[in-house]
Amino acid sequence: MNKLICVAGMPGAGKSVLSDYFVKKGHKFVRFGQITLDIVKKKGLKLNEKNERKIREGLRKKYGMAAYAILNYPKFNKLLKEGNVVADGLYSWSEYKYLKKKFGKRMIVIAVYAPPKIRHIRLSTRKMPKSDKDLRHRPFSIKEAEKRDYAEIEKLEKGGPIAMANYTLMNTSSLSSFIRQIANLYKEIYNKK
Repeated sequence: MNKLICVAGMPGAGKSVLSDYFVKKGHKFVRFGQITLDIVKKKGLKLNEKNERKIREGLRKKYGMAAYAILNYPKFNKLLKEGNVVADGLYSWSEYKYLKKKFGKRMIVIAVYAPPKIRHIRLSTRKMPKSDKDLRHRPFSIKEAEKRDYAEIEKLEKGGPIAMANYTLMNTSSLSSFIRQIANLYKEIYNKK
């Protein structure tokens, strides 16, 4: 039975690094928040925290706090028929509960943690590759990162999925150390020696 690996964590924690590792191992990829960026681009708005927040909050007003799980559910269902799926950016407690009800034990949540100071430095020093059409690696100033942290915690119920994760990885050291942790976790999840 194919698995839905949901990745939770604050901005700059290392969710994309983990997701990319699983993609290299053959997982299909879905980014929860890509819906927001697609709408911002479609409306011709400037990509910034203010416009993204407006779209996120609008979708949640329309669909409830499980909005991104509801909107991505058809994609998850389709891709799970083809193989394992990694979903980057599980945000709200309502999303967690919605997906847990739909997928049960097939859903595994991995939380990635790094303290704010480390995450904010990572975000402010990011260089966005030209090939990043989905804007997964866009930089944020330290002030934007702090604002985003508060908004995600206060308005998006972000703590619940992190607290209820099946696994938690600490990303406080080097990239190679973090990738070793991911590799070991991958082996554990799929019972590989």
